[in-house]
Parts: sequence; C-alpha cells; structure tokens
Amino acid sequence: MKYDEFAFFNQQLAAMLRDGIPLEGALKRLCEDMRQGQLRDELQALEADLARGTPMAEALKARRLPELYKRMILLGIKSGDLPGALTMLADYFQRQNNLWTRIKGLMVYPMIVLSMAFLLSCFIAFLLGHFVWNSLVSLTGQSVPPAVASGLWLAPVCIGVALAAGLIGIGISPARRKLRWRLPAFKEASLAQVASAMTLMLKNGVPLNDALGFVEQMEEGTPAEKELGQWRQRQGSGMGKFSEMAALPQSVFPPLFVWSVSQSGENLAAGFERTSEIYQARAAYRVEMFLYSLLPCAILGLGAMILSQIQPVMAALLSLIKNLGGD
Repeated sequence: MKYDEFAFFNQQLAAMLRDGIPLEGALKRLCEDMRQGQLRDELQALEADLARGTPMAEALKARRLPELYKRMILLGIKSGDLPGALTMLADYFQRQNNLWTRIKGLMVYPMIVLSMAFLLSCFIAFLLGHFVWNSLVSLTGQSVPPAVASGLWLAPVCIGVALAAGLIGIGISPARRKLRWRLPAFKEASLAQVASAMTLMLKNGVPLNDALGFVEQMEEGTPAEKELGQWRQRQGSGMGKFSEMAALPQSVFPPLFVWSVSQSGENLAAGFERTSEIYQARAAYRVEMFLYSLLPCAILGLGAMILSQIQPVMAALLSLIKNLGGD
C-alpha cells in the first residue's frame, strides 16, 4: 500500500465529511478519482458493503487495510469525531511515508552498487581468465597455477554472497522484520513508528494497556514484541509510571526512548509524540550520512576489487619480464 496515496485519501475524506457529505457518498466519489490498484479495490468494496447496510465493524473486518486504521476508524465513529480521527490517520500515514521512503533509498542504493560490482567483477574475472592468462601461458609455456586461477573468482563470489544476503534480507518478510530492529537507521525508524502508533491511539482515548497490546501485535515476530509484552504486564500489575513500566534492562528500546516518554509525566500521548519526532529526525540523519558516505566508499571498494583481481596477472607479467631480462 502506498502510504502517501492513503494519507491523501483520508485527508480528502475527512474534509468531505466535515462538509456534510455522507460517508458512503464520499467514499464512492473519492474512489472514482483513484487509480487502479489494491487500495482502490478495497475501498470500493468497503463502500459497497456500507451501501448494503453492513455494519462498519463487519465491513472493515473483511478488508485488507492496516489494523491500526481499522481500529482508529471504529474509535472515531464511537467518539462521534470520525473526521478528526481521519485527519490524525492521514498525518500518521504521511509521516510514515516520508520516513520509509528515505529508508527504501537506503536499501536500494547499496543493492545497485553491489549488483554493478558483481557484474563488473565477473566480467574482469572472465576477461583475465580466458584472454590475458591464455596469452601469458602461450608466452611462458607454463600452465596457470590453480590457486591463481581460483583467486580470480574470489571477489565475484564474495560480492555475490553479500548481494544474495541483502536480497534475502529485503525480500523475506520475517528476516526483514527482524533486521529492521538491529540495523542503524532502520531501528530508529521502527522506534519512531512505535511511538507514532502509541500517540495516535492514546490521543483517541485508547487505554494505555490496550494500546501497548495492539502495538505488541503489530510487532509480532520482532525483537520488540517481548519488551512490549513486559511493559504491558508491568502496567497491569500496578506500575503506573512509564519509567517504572519500561524499567531496565532493555535491549530494544534505548534509555533515550524511555526518558523522552517519561518526561511528559501523565500526558503520555505528548511524550510518545515528542519521542516519535526525535527518532524520525535521528533516522533521517543516519540515512543522509550513510548515503553521503556510500559513494566514496563504493569507489574505493571497486578500486580495491579491481586491483585484487589484476594483481596476480601483474605479478605473473612482471615475473615474465624479469625472466626475459635475465636471459
């Protein structure tokens, strides 16, 4: 799902509801202007269910929309302020889109560099192995040492392994969910996402224990799931202060996260909101620093790779020249 498109849709839907347009009519009108895709299909199906008189809870349950979105819509209807809930959801998804768009750039750039390095190293190894070495063999009358011949393909193999590992980490969902809590920038983005979800729910009146339980479900299968469960258990046992609830030891949520939320006192929604802003800024900073440093590092790496592949050939060539000079 494209979060920017979803955010714009919710902004427009909130505005139309404030203007007095019925929900079913507003959904139908907005869907007509959307481009083809899964999001439009799901929203059209939702509008059709509501037009047939299906209760909102039942209609939402059948749709493949974010669980957080479904819950906030029901809360907005229950509180009588659906446009307000939609506006907050639009802001949430827009911020998530801005953050994860930068993170995607952080994933794509290294994959492009590794792919080009892999192709280049394979080409160099093929060129040296089938043309240059054959010329040297014909000049010296000696066969290529097996260690030298296999060494030509060492760089392509190493780069290929790194490329495969990166593609597996990006393409396989369980691996991606675990890695995003361990890699710099990705971890900050994940912390910001948790804080944003908590902010959204607390501002809409969700009890703290229920909000923690829902975020725990969102992070199922990640390293954060266990610690969120511990927070909920401590809160249920009577620890009212967030600093007590999220007491050390913590391996996923750093002390800065806990301290920033705790500074708000009883207003945890404001604390989570400030924490989300802090970690969004930290994630953006890490992404920018990585991208700025990647290009010179990539150039140095490619140079080292080329030199490592050419070095055996140059050594053999120098040895041949030395032998010819000695003769």
